[in-house]
Amino acid sequence: MSDSTAYNFPFTVLDPEHQETGAPAFANGLVWAIHAVPGQELRTLASAEVEALLAPERPVESDGWYWLHFDTVHSSARGYVAHLPDLPEDVCAMLAETEYGIALEAFGDLIWGALPAFDDALSEEDREICAWRFAMRPDLLITTRRNPIPVLGAAYRSLKPDQIPKTPAGIIDRALREFTGTVRRQLGHLDDELDRAEDVLLLIEHRSDLGHLGSIVGKVRRRATELRRVVTPIDRVLKDEDLDLPDWAEDELRDRAERQVHAALDDLIALQDRARSLQDELGSNQAEETNRRLYIVSVGTTLMLPATFVTGFFGMNTGGMFLAQGQMGTVEAGIVCFVFMTVTFLFMKIARLL
Repeated sequence: MSDSTAYNFPFTVLDPEHQETGAPAFANGLVWAIHAVPGQELRTLASAEVEALLAPERPVESDGWYWLHFDTVHSSARGYVAHLPDLPEDVCAMLAETEYGIALEAFGDLIWGALPAFDDALSEEDREICAWRFAMRPDLLITTRRNPIPVLGAAYRSLKPDQIPKTPAGIIDRALREFTGTVRRQLGHLDDELDRAEDVLLLIEHRSDLGHLGSIVGKVRRRATELRRVVTPIDRVLKDEDLDLPDWAEDELRDRAERQVHAALDDLIALQDRARSLQDELGSNQAEETNRRLYIVSVGTTLMLPATFVTGFFGMNTGGMFLAQGQMGTVEAGIVCFVFMTVTFLFMKIARLL
């Protein structure tokens, strides 16, 4: 079953490839409903089982746990999720929200929150960051999302009989590990971009074209900043001393997930520091190149100053102009210009202006 497989109201399994035209898919937003027992194959829940599972006095099986996954893109689905009878009102409201946000809270044996993920864009560079929400007890996991979330589909597909975790907290841990893995892959790509920019910066001789390097470094810094703004809140909520997680979720969320997120944050900080250093070096080289060009222009302007004076003098329309009567006046005036330019050049050399 993929993330696009849906349930029709009331909880009728629909095959998206053979769905009848006009079928009211996603009426309640349920995407999948499964019962997971370690060491056994996943079992898809029937309509009556889902309704009984969401009832205030639901039956509890001793083995395994349940996972209900909802798509809240439609208002009817959000309304349904916002009134789930088995959860507190504020938790249901959080599950039905569509705005982006990151949170993690716990009370008793109930844990709920919102975590980030990437959408399903084909290119990792084009992937936008969105949020998915969850609420879980030791025997029940409810997740909601507005956009298709590949990490949840990957977590679902990883539920082989020998890989099913004992509690739903393992799914949250897998989703976080998949997210941080995607972050680190993007960091690796951004690091390669910095490598190429650094190689060009070190090999370039005349430093006459540094503008495209600035765009590369700026792109890396912009994407790294976006990722850090997402990873930092996760690291903060996992380290929150006021967050009292129940014992059954402590290992997955407080230990393994926190280490993964913190490692990704360290890589982000290191990449940002490197990009900032490279941008500083690039800015220094650009300033050096600008100063070199201004120096050349200044020298040329200074050398041409005497010639400008001479040509301006001989350009006056006055009588008795010096050298105006001879046949070689232009040549002689040119020689005067050259002499004055030579004197100016020697003066600048002696004064160490060149």
